[in-house]
Amino acid sequence: MKVSESAVKTQILDFCRRLNQRGWLASADGNISYRFTNENILITPTGINKAFMKAKDFAKISLSNKVKRGNPSSERLMHLEVFKKCPDARAVIHAHPPTAIAWTLAHPKWAELPCDSLSEGILALGSIPIVSYQRPGSLEMGSALRPWLPQRRALILARHGVICWGETLEEAYNGVERLEAISIILWKAASLGPLHPLPAEEIEYLQSLRKKLGDRIL
Repeated sequence: MKVSESAVKTQILDFCRRLNQRGWLASADGNISYRFTNENILITPTGINKAFMKAKDFAKISLSNKVKRGNPSSERLMHLEVFKKCPDARAVIHAHPPTAIAWTLAHPKWAELPCDSLSEGILALGSIPIVSYQRPGSLEMGSALRPWLPQRRALILARHGVICWGETLEEAYNGVERLEAISIILWKAASLGPLHPLPAEEIEYLQSLRKKLGDRIL
């Protein structure tokens, strides 16, 4: 179903406020984009507090990174990489949920979050890769995502934040919410004692069920 640019702007502004209110965006942090066509991608601007954004502040770019309007996010190359590698991607959200980021500071050698101890992590996301740290705004921020695209829709960016994509803005937002919820549960569990994975046969069952459910963020 075709959606108007005005309606998408309204929805993005709502999600920006939600992310800010939940402490997942501070000041000018983060960015959200939505692809209408390869030549029309709406994206939040650089340097503006997302909680106070207005419809007139949005920028528009093309898949080839041509700026068509406004002052787009300096991290737009990361969004463009997702759109290039993921044909089903319509929306991308990059946020800074504190607990998900904190795990990467405490365990810099981890390649993924240990969600094998939690059924929701396997069923809702499959796995949670941790992308190696890249300088904000750099070309490498996008290229570092390639090994996990298009299979994974929710990724943690080491020492930086998370990036989630979906076929709708709601799905991308659900990815951020899932990542932080799982990160908080694991943090609380680790504060009480060692993390223990589910039995191998249960993990195998959950993984097979995840395959049947598909790649969507649940």
